[in-house]
Amino acid sequence: MNSRTSMAQRDEVIRRTVYVSDIDHQVTEEQLAALFINCGQVVDCRMCGDPNSVLRFAFIEFTDEESARAALNLSGTVLGYYPVRVLPSKTAIAPVNPTFLPRSDDEREMCARTIYCTNIDKKVSQADVKLFFESICGEVYRLRLLGDYHHSTRIAFVEFVMAESATAALNCSGVILGSLPIRVSPSKTPVRPRAPRQLMH
Repeated sequence: MNSRTSMAQRDEVIRRTVYVSDIDHQVTEEQLAALFINCGQVVDCRMCGDPNSVLRFAFIEFTDEESARAALNLSGTVLGYYPVRVLPSKTAIAPVNPTFLPRSDDEREMCARTIYCTNIDKKVSQADVKLFFESICGEVYRLRLLGDYHHSTRIAFVEFVMAESATAALNCSGVILGSLPIRVSPSKTPVRPRAPRQLMH
């Protein structure tokens, strides 16, 4: 792949991406993605900024430019306590916050076995998600189903026993689970146990 092609591809990604600022720190990535759900399909939603500061910012990448343009109309929508600002992004989505990235070879290997699944029908249970992936892709080692009752869809991180299963799972994007087509992406962050180790001194 030559650099000109990758530049053109990057420009195309930037046109599909919006930059959202002034986000209340209590707002989750999921709530933020939910705000833009009517604009079009969200490919990736990345919240950035210091969790201790009052306001944060985010990048949201859509599948097409029209959705990103529609998202600009949501500037001024109050989310949490503050109206968010939505602007065309000048960059593609920034890399993941380093504290969430794999910290060791073990975690890198874990990422290779993990997928991130969005647009999960909220009527679908954790057992249903596990059965769905195990019947098609292979044994699931760990699964976290995230989301709440306020949103129509949920997200899951699925860690398989084998990396090949995670690769196979990527082909499940668009498959109907419950009544909605799921979207499957490679996970950039390992599924960590719930208790954050660094807080236990």
